[in-house]
Amino acid sequence: MNKLGGFIKLMRPINCIMMGFAVLVGAVLASQLAHFNWLNILFGFLTGFTFCAAAMVINDYYDRTIDAINEPNRPIPSGTIKPQEALAFMTVLAAVGFVFAFLVNILCFAVAAASLAITATYLTVGKRSGLPGNFLVSICVAIPFIYGSLVAVGSVKLNIILFAVMAFLSNTGREITKGIVDTKGDSAEGVKTLAVRFGEKNAAIAAVAFYISAVALTPLTWVLGLVSIWFVPFVLVTDIGLVVSSALLLRDYSRENSRKIKKLVLIWFIFGLLAYLFGSFK
Repeated sequence: MNKLGGFIKLMRPINCIMMGFAVLVGAVLASQLAHFNWLNILFGFLTGFTFCAAAMVINDYYDRTIDAINEPNRPIPSGTIKPQEALAFMTVLAAVGFVFAFLVNILCFAVAAASLAITATYLTVGKRSGLPGNFLVSICVAIPFIYGSLVAVGSVKLNIILFAVMAFLSNTGREITKGIVDTKGDSAEGVKTLAVRFGEKNAAIAAVAFYISAVALTPLTWVLGLVSIWFVPFVLVTDIGLVVSSALLLRDYSRENSRKIKKLVLIWFIFGLLAYLFGSFK
């Protein structure tokens, strides 16, 4: 892996694109495309992308000793990127994100600052706390949808709130699943994940509870008439995928299978985003 490849890997581009896309989904759900200020939407997308990239980089910086055990091939523990280089890269990404947020309006700048504060809280005190830390990460995942609504219409609508809650629940399940994958390193570093404190089996049960809770909320969006028929096929993929993944996780909560489930859930996230995006067209 060369230096450029290391910086790109640190960012986790797919996650960043999803965060930027989440801002777009929030904007579409809150307003019709015809009423968009497309320049603001672009700035919103880029804010989500760069802030997510900054969070990914600083996360790997703080996790470098744990990753040396769990994921030694990642850019920092492998030596491809020096810790100081990662910090400088994160600073640039965050600064660029703040500029894009300010170009939209001062409210979006304030939300971006709050998001960064939550990220900082997670990294300094929440990361080793286990479930509370998982909640902080999930709040950061839900914020882009709220941010997109603010970019588009300056307020947060009910459908945005429902989807943000579902994103929070399903991502919390994914974070708990990730804790199963990282049990060895987390245990060595004193990170109190559910898997470390109560064992992999109980952690798998908790993760599944959050996945199923997210699935259980999806009919409410349809019942309240907040989406169109186009919502159904995409959300069915998401719901069925989460249910099947839950069953597979309960059957086999080994590190290897948990890693696979964690990746699968990311795919179901994408279909969930598409469900709400297409469902907004009536």
